[in-house]
Amino acid sequence: MPTYRPTTPAGLVEACVAVFAERPGRVVGGIEGADAAHPDRLADDVAAALRASGRPAAVVRVVDYIRPASVRMEFGRTDTESYRTAWFDYDALDREVVTALRDTGVWLPRLWDERTDRSPRDRPVSAAPDQVVIVAGPMLSGRGLDLSPTVTLTMSEAALRRTTPTDAAWTVDAVVDHARTAAESDVTVRYEHADRPAIRTAG
Repeated sequence: MPTYRPTTPAGLVEACVAVFAERPGRVVGGIEGADAAHPDRLADDVAAALRASGRPAAVVRVVDYIRPASVRMEFGRTDTESYRTAWFDYDALDREVVTALRDTGVWLPRLWDERTDRSPRDRPVSAAPDQVVIVAGPMLSGRGLDLSPTVTLTMSEAALRRTTPTDAAWTVDAVVDHARTAAESDVTVRYEHADRPAIRTAG
C-alpha cells in the first residue's frame, strides 16, 4: 500500500522544485491536476522558485491550448467524452512546446484564447540552455507527451465534486475516468485539501 507524507503548500513547492532542478539542460515537465486542484497555481509557484534560484522557468497552461469552440462543442457544451478527447489540443502541445523546445530551442506560450475564441498570435519564445518549461493542466498523462519530471495532484471523486464549480460539474466524470488509466508520476500528491497536501513516499 502506498504511504503519504503530510506537508505544507510551501513544502510541496520545495519538493517539486527539487525534482525539476535536478534535471540538467532544457527541461519540459508537467504538473497534472483537475481544474479544481489549480495545477497552474502550483506550476507558477514552482517556476517562481526556480527563477529565484537562477534557473530560467516558465509555465504553459493546457487551457491556452484549448481547441476552437466549434470543435470542442460539436456534441454540445457539456459532453463528457468531448471534454476528455476533444477540448484540448495535446498534439499541438507536443509539437509547439515539448518537441519544439527540445529540438529547436523555442516554444509557443499560447495557441488559442478561450475567451475570444481566436489565436492570441503569440510569437515563439527562445529557450535558455537550462530552460525549464512546466506544462500545467488536466489529463496530461497518456497523451504521448514526453514530459519529465511529472507531478500529479490527485483528488477523490468526492473532493472533486465538492470543489468543482457547479457550472463545471459535468467535467468531473471525465477527470475521474482519465485518472484510472493515468501513468505513475515522479511526484504524486494527495490533494484533497490544498492547505494540507500529502506526498506519496512508497508503494
